[in-house]
Amino acid sequence: MRVPRGVLTSIGLALALGACESTPSAAPPKPAAASPQAPGAAAPPVAPAEVSVAVPKYDPQGRRDPFETLEVREGSGGLTVASTRLTGIVRSNRVALALVEAPDGIGYILKPGDTLGDGRLLEIGSDSVVFVVAPKTGVPTNRVVLRLATN
Repeated sequence: MRVPRGVLTSIGLALALGACESTPSAAPPKPAAASPQAPGAAAPPVAPAEVSVAVPKYDPQGRRDPFETLEVREGSGGLTVASTRLTGIVRSNRVALALVEAPDGIGYILKPGDTLGDGRLLEIGSDSVVFVVAPKTGVPTNRVVLRLATN
């Protein structure tokens, strides 16, 4: 006996849906008793059910909260390019990256155009990087050059 393709698809879908229901579902709520309305009148609006969502609270346990904005302070109390150290240069066919370490031990991976503290990275050479910093009184240039340490 040959069974049409549509019938097999319907049977397979019914079996798949039946397999998904592992627990019997609760019966849908019965609609409220309908009040007689005039023909053509719109149904009264139904208020949406209020849903209470529990928002988890993060407990940092003495660590920095990763959900708060991390701000780098500039100026006398913040990071300055002159206080950093160039630890490496990584080159590929398309891009060059500078590995810079701050005095507190935090490392930064920078490409030309990125900002760090009070400066912006201009160029990456073979063994040095050039930053442009905000001009300061008494300083003849607004460029800072960091060189790789030779061992």
